[in-house]
Amino acid sequence: MTVASCSRWTARIAPLFFFLIVLACTNASGTGGEGDRIHWKQLTDAQLKIDGKPPLTWNIYVPEKSHKKSNLALVLLGHRYLAIDFKAKLVYQVLPSDLQAQGKDFESGDLFLENRVIPSEAWTVRDVGRAERITFTMKDYGRVVELLLHHTPDLRAFY
Repeated sequence: MTVASCSRWTARIAPLFFFLIVLACTNASGTGGEGDRIHWKQLTDAQLKIDGKPPLTWNIYVPEKSHKKSNLALVLLGHRYLAIDFKAKLVYQVLPSDLQAQGKDFESGDLFLENRVIPSEAWTVRDVGRAERITFTMKDYGRVVELLLHHTPDLRAFY
């Protein structure tokens, strides 16, 4: 191979190589594709309390079973949506424009962004038999939030 043919080959391949690297980085960062969408299913048997009392308007959603993270919850509290990662012990502000209604459920992209963290403290996450009990204090409200998320029965345990 001569120097001229080698430089022509490099000039043709380099842009393709650069494009593949950019594409790989975009997918690794979680910004591309429908696979990054979360389908939030409404929980009908969950409970929510603020300072020991149920709020007037509330709802709890969790990712569909096919989603790989079971430590996430989406909470409607009055007119405010919160995304909760109870493994990382973090609460995130969710804008209504981030959610797309799917009947009683929602679909969203990544709601767990660093610039939307709401200060919280005094976390406890406990398995209380048939449910997961999560409590924490939201610093902006100064209120104790308690979630009770019932475990879905795993039929494999009976075999």
